[in-house]
Amino acid sequence: MPGSFIDKAKIIVRAGDGGNGCVSFHREKYVAAGGPDGGDGGTGGHIILQVDDNLSTLMDFRYKRKYAAENGVDGMDARKSGKDGKSLTIRVPRGTLVRDAETNEIIKDMSGDGPFILCRGGKGGWGNSHFATPTRQAPRFAKSGMPGESHEVALELKLLADVGLVGFPNVGKSTLLSVVSRAQPKIANYHFTTLYPNLGVVYVEDGVSFVMADIPGIIEGASEGAGLGHDFLRHIDRCRLLVHVVDVSGSEGRDPVEDFDAINLELKQYSPELATRPQIVAANKVDIMADGSLLERLRKHVEGQGYPLYTISAAAHMGVRELIFAVANRLRELPPVAVYEPEYVKRPPKVDMSQPLEITVEDGVWLVEGPWLQRLISNTNFGDYESRAWFDKCLRESGLFDRLEAMGIKDGDLVSLYDMEFEYQR
Repeated sequence: MPGSFIDKAKIIVRAGDGGNGCVSFHREKYVAAGGPDGGDGGTGGHIILQVDDNLSTLMDFRYKRKYAAENGVDGMDARKSGKDGKSLTIRVPRGTLVRDAETNEIIKDMSGDGPFILCRGGKGGWGNSHFATPTRQAPRFAKSGMPGESHEVALELKLLADVGLVGFPNVGKSTLLSVVSRAQPKIANYHFTTLYPNLGVVYVEDGVSFVMADIPGIIEGASEGAGLGHDFLRHIDRCRLLVHVVDVSGSEGRDPVEDFDAINLELKQYSPELATRPQIVAANKVDIMADGSLLERLRKHVEGQGYPLYTISAAAHMGVRELIFAVANRLRELPPVAVYEPEYVKRPPKVDMSQPLEITVEDGVWLVEGPWLQRLISNTNFGDYESRAWFDKCLRESGLFDRLEAMGIKDGDLVSLYDMEFEYQR
């Protein structure tokens, strides 16, 4: 979409907090000592990402940067659990790369069809009915809900085009795209006309079509960040085939062989894997070619390297149909580019344990609470031995066990940490 292509955005997402557990006792006529009946809090809503093929830009995320799911509802009396918070689904274009904004690590490559839970909602807190035992029949405490996960993420859109047009500025890439598709790129006779990639769907014949991307002109040094090229080389990372457009008219005094080699060198320096992608060479502007030897030198040079060459004039519509059929035939032979981005490996969070935990004793139960303890529990997989060992190590390093012993805890006493309990053993 001319003028509005946004390929990077940062957003802040927060899943819902879990609802708090309820402290309540059964009250009913003719029923003595009804007992505790406080219900559990509801689970907070998740933040979910979903691919939407109707989207082609990240423009929406420029105007809205904060997204939050619903919190879980607090528990109620009569053992009624609170309602779970509603999850929030964020739709993104296919090919969107989701990164951790702080570390730049890849969290997810949104190229598939399935939903992805980016942030999980917090678990609901237990009501006091959970804490009733034969010896503790009237617990007057419940647990708070766990906080939902939050993240600042960077979204990066990589175009999923089948074919990428590469070449120096002003060689006719935009004109070619406008001729073979319904794309309407801005076209003029000056360098760096294309300041953002344009996409076009090329219809060849019934049942045969492909997506072509016009990539902004590359200048030497683009792979090192010079000029505009580096920002946009990313957009051809997944193209299965490159169409290398070369100006053979000689109208600007350029040497087509030198131009061809310079562009391929930039591709190789940016990505050696990308440089091995199949290429078809389009010798453009043959209708205004003053010196035929330029074309023959280029043909000998590229065909000697195994690349097919087609002569065209995009402006005059000469040879364009033959080129498009050649592209379609080559695509039939090429497998789709696999999703090759590494998946995100979640690291244990850095926990600031400097703030003291709050310790209270209710009906013989040692209740331990604090913001960093909530975060620690929500990031621990208690089904994994190493995670449990890491959790125990954090508690010991925080000085919690020393404090409990100084306050008089005894072996066998019950310790409650939010939605988990254990008997204390020295």
